[in-house]
Parts: sequence; C-alpha cells; structure tokens
Amino acid sequence: MNGPERELAEAQRAHWQQTYGSHPGMYGQDPSAPARHAATIFQAAGGQEVLELGAGHGRDALFFAREGFTVQATDFSATGLEQLRLAARDQNVAERVTTTVHDVREPLPLADASVDGVFAHMLLCMALSTEEIHAVVEEVRRVLRPGGSFVYTVRHTGDAHYGIGTAHGDDIYEHGGFAVHFFPRHLVDALADGWTLDEVHAFEEGELPRRLWRVTQSLPR
Repeated sequence: MNGPERELAEAQRAHWQQTYGSHPGMYGQDPSAPARHAATIFQAAGGQEVLELGAGHGRDALFFAREGFTVQATDFSATGLEQLRLAARDQNVAERVTTTVHDVREPLPLADASVDGVFAHMLLCMALSTEEIHAVVEEVRRVLRPGGSFVYTVRHTGDAHYGIGTAHGDDIYEHGGFAVHFFPRHLVDALADGWTLDEVHAFEEGELPRRLWRVTQSLPR
C-alpha cells in the first residue's frame, strides 16, 4: 500500500468509526435482501459455518445466527462490532456469533477450508484497490471448504455516483465522506477465475438508489 492509499484507508477507518458511533444501528435491524439470498444458498448446500466480511453493526450476521448458522463476523470498526455483540446478547444468539476487528487488506484470521460460506455486502467496493480486491478474494478461496459459496455485492459503474466527487484513481470516488470502488463487469469476471460463477444479479437499494450487483460464486467440490 503506497502513501496515498494508506492515507485514504486510515481516513475511511476513522470515518466509519465516527459514523457508527454517531448513528448506532444505522442500517436498521432487518437483514438485507442479499443476506436472505445468501442464507438460502448456504442452507441448500448444507452449510453451518459462515464468515461475514464487513459486518458493521451486524444486521446480517445476526440474521445468519437466528437462521442457525455459526457466524464469524469481521469489520475494521470496533464500534460497529461492539454494537453487534450487544445485539447478539439481546437476541439470545451470542453463543453463535464471534466478532473480530480485522482489515481485509490483511490475511484472514481463519484456517484453510474452515467455513462453508462467505458473505460480504458492499465490502469489496470500499476504498480497496483492484489488487487488494483480488487478494481478498484469494483469501476467501483459501478459507472456504470445497463446494462452498461466496456471495458478495458491489456498486458498479452504472451507479449514479460513479464519476462524482473526489477521484482517487482505480474507479474509486469519494462522495459525502464515503469512498467507493465502482466495479466494471470485467472485474467481476476476473474475480471468478477458477470458481463457478453462479449468478450476477442486478438490483437497486436505498433512496438514490444505489445500483449494485449481487454475485454468487462457488468452489468445486
């Protein structure tokens, strides 16, 4: 990571810490539609152990736990994960949820082939370079068991905010304090090299609305 990339990463970490601190439970308590989809995929494959990257304050991790999965939730915001732990206790699922403060630019703190499914809602389109995104997906491949699925969502270059705000290069634009790496389709295809690309589903979310892809890819058994 070069100097400007490091500065952007640290600024984004601080921004998310402040945001979660000022707006507890900012995304609400209901699970996202992509998480519901992911749970169906994981259940159909008989999965039991799920890793969520970028879990934030935990609305989706808590949903997975309520569905009966054992969940490892990671995020680089300690504030968000503290909110997740408190909610897990209140919802009586604390025994099924483990949280770890982790920056996805670093190797995942899990053993090889140790989880059945991985979920990441808008984590890959944070302020990560293309090289860093590829490294994250390689780590996901490492920790997934054969036959496991990776379900992720990203904002793409058809989004209304693409090209708006401060340009950081590599299709990363900062708007309203949030830096987003907008995905071109060829990046989705490149990340699926060596996987089975099961689905690329276009959908919209929020008031803008944000335009996203929900990607499902799996490893051979």
